Amino acid sequence: MSVHPSPVSASPASRTAVSPAAPSPRPAVVARLRAAGCVFAEDEAELLLSTARTPTELAAMVRRRADGLPLEHVLGWAEFCGLRMTVGPGVFVPRRRSELLVRQAAALAAPGAVAVDLCCGSGALGAALAARVPGVALHAADIDPAAVRCARANVAAAGGLVHEGDLFAALPAALRGRIDVLLANVPYVPSEEVGLLPSEAREHEPLVALDGGTDGLDVLRRVTAAAAAWLAPGGSLLVETSERQADRAAALFADGGLTPRSVTSDELYATVVIGTRPGRRPADR
Repeated sequence: MSVHPSPVSASPASRTAVSPAAPSPRPAVVARLRAAGCVFAEDEAELLLSTARTPTELAAMVRRRADGLPLEHVLGWAEFCGLRMTVGPGVFVPRRRSELLVRQAAALAAPGAVAVDLCCGSGALGAALAARVPGVALHAADIDPAAVRCARANVAAAGGLVHEGDLFAALPAALRGRIDVLLANVPYVPSEEVGLLPSEAREHEPLVALDGGTDGLDVLRRVTAAAAAWLAPGGSLLVETSERQADRAAALFADGGLTPRSVTSDELYATVVIGTRPGRRPADR
């Protein structure tokens, strides 16, 4: 997954970390963040000030951010699709570009649909989908125990279930042939390019969530090879990829028995490949 860090939007509701009579700590916080190289120092300062409950907590948060910890890990949450998602240390931070995946999935889902967020990380995509399409039966899965713990906080709030394990092996067998919408935000950064990612990603996010193998498509190959057996007739697999990989990704979908198409958003600088299992959904019959 390519990384384009940006500040999380400030929450309209803020908590005052210091006494109203005390001098504002904002200038000092901005100066510390700017000195540490934070491009969005003013925005980040507002978020830290609104999240910290005490001056001591604020000082600790500023120190951690200045030391290079991702802002979302410092805050304990990330804004995604207008929602506040829990994000813990060592867990992949959802990118705004992945909102395109959620938009496309929501267009395909309906109340009562079975939806799966595979390689779920924090579970942000599945939770955002459930917020947009109330009534979906949501499942999420990841191989990383830290991600699973984090996802349970987000997915449980959406009424879903989280499973730990390697791709489809983590899912209940009862879902086989019944999934209507399968989100799989697989890692797609080629191994030799991982070292080019920002240090926040390289040093604080799990390699398993970033490294897609020699050409960035290793995990996608495994997903597309098995997806058709798990999808319901007419069900769709959706993955995020880079624009340069889209054609090769679509070919993998076709090899797996799915009918592919691509969607690109210039606004989000994102590309999504969607593959549909032939057949009609029961509701369409």
